[in-house]
Amino acid sequence: MASDGAAPPRPISPAERIDAIDVLRGLALLGVLAINVVTIFRVSIFERFFPQNALASSIDGAVETILMLAVDLKALALFSLLFGAGLAIQFERLANSERRTSLLVRRLAVLLAFGLIHLCLIWNGDILTEYALAGLIVLPFLFGPRWLLAVAALASLGLYLAMQAFPPPGWWPSTAALRQDVAEAHRIYATGGFLDVLAFRLRELPLFVPLHIFIFPRTIGLFLLGAFAWRTGILRNPSHHLLFSIAAACIGLGAALILCHAGGLIAGGRIGALAEPLGTILLALGYGAGIIGIANLERGKRLLGWAAPLGRMAFTNYLAQSLVFGWIFYGYGLGLFGRLGVTEALAIGLAVYAAQVVFSAWWLRRYRYGPVEWLWRTLMYGERQPMLLLKVEAPR
Repeated sequence: MASDGAAPPRPISPAERIDAIDVLRGLALLGVLAINVVTIFRVSIFERFFPQNALASSIDGAVETILMLAVDLKALALFSLLFGAGLAIQFERLANSERRTSLLVRRLAVLLAFGLIHLCLIWNGDILTEYALAGLIVLPFLFGPRWLLAVAALASLGLYLAMQAFPPPGWWPSTAALRQDVAEAHRIYATGGFLDVLAFRLRELPLFVPLHIFIFPRTIGLFLLGAFAWRTGILRNPSHHLLFSIAAACIGLGAALILCHAGGLIAGGRIGALAEPLGTILLALGYGAGIIGIANLERGKRLLGWAAPLGRMAFTNYLAQSLVFGWIFYGYGLGLFGRLGVTEALAIGLAVYAAQVVFSAWWLRRYRYGPVEWLWRTLMYGERQPMLLLKVEAPR
C-alpha cells in the first residue's frame, strides 16, 4: 500500500508520455535494426574482425561504409542513454511509494528473464540481458545527488575508453576459434533446423561474452548519463538553443574523430585506439540532442511524429525483429544466411521496419501499450494492467 493515502503506483499513461523521447527511441530502433540485419543476421558477427574480400558491388561497399561510420554502435548508444533516462523517470514517479525499490528491482528482474529467454531461444545477439544487469548496478546511484550521476558516468566511460587503449591480455578468443565459428555459422545457420540452430546458438555464447564485457562499462556510463540528462531537465524542458549547440558540437567532433581514424590520419597507438570509441559516444550524444530538439518543434513533430508509436512499442518491436529475421535468414525459415549482399539485407530490414511503423500506429490507436510492454508492466506491478485504450464493458 502507498503511504499517506497516496494513490498506488501505476504505469505512466499514454497522455503523460514525452513524445520527443518516444520519437528518439523509434529512430534509434531503426539504426539498431540496420546494423543487426547487415552484420549479425545476414552473416556471422565475427566476420567483421577479419579482412574482408571486395564486396560484390560498389553499392554494397558504399552502404556498408555509411552504416559503419554513421550508425554502428551509435544507435545502441542512444538506446542506452534512453534506458537510463527511463529508469530515472520510473525512479522519480515512484518517489512517494514505499515499494519503489522493490518495484524497480522487479522491473529489472523481469527484463533479465525476458533477456535470457531471448538470448537462449531466439537470438544470441540479445542486449536485454546486459541492460538488466547494468540497470541493477545503476539503480543505487539514483538515490544519490545529480553530481554523483555525472561523476559515475564519466568514471564508467573513462574505464570503457581505457579498456580500448589497454585491452586486458587474453580477453579475446583466438583467431582459429573465431574462424571455426564463422565456418560453422555458414553451415548451420543457413541450412539447419530449429534445434540445430538452437544448439549452435548456445555453443556460440562463450564467444559473445568478451564482446559484452568490453562494452559493459560504456552501457553503465550511458545509463548514468541518460539519468543525469533527465535530472537536469534537458529532456522534459528542453532549451532548443542548448540542444542544437550540443548537437552541433558533438556531431562535429565525433564525426571528425571517426573520419580521421577511418582515413588513417589517427592510426595506431593509444590515441588511435581511443578515436573511434570516443567519436561514437560523441556522435550518439549529438544525434540524441539534435533529434530531441527537432521533435520538440511544431514542424519537427509533424516531420518525425510517425516514429513515436514505434518508440512506445520498442520492446515489442525489438523482439519481433528477432523472430522475423530469424525466420528469414536461418535454415528453419528461408535460409538466406550468407546469401545476400549488404544492400539486399538492408532493404529487407527497412521493409520490416516500415511494416512495424504501420502496425505500431494501428495498435496504439486501440491499446495502451504494446503486447510485451503490457506484460512487462503487469509482472512489474504484480497485477493485471488495463490494456484497452478506452475501457469497454464486454457483454455478459
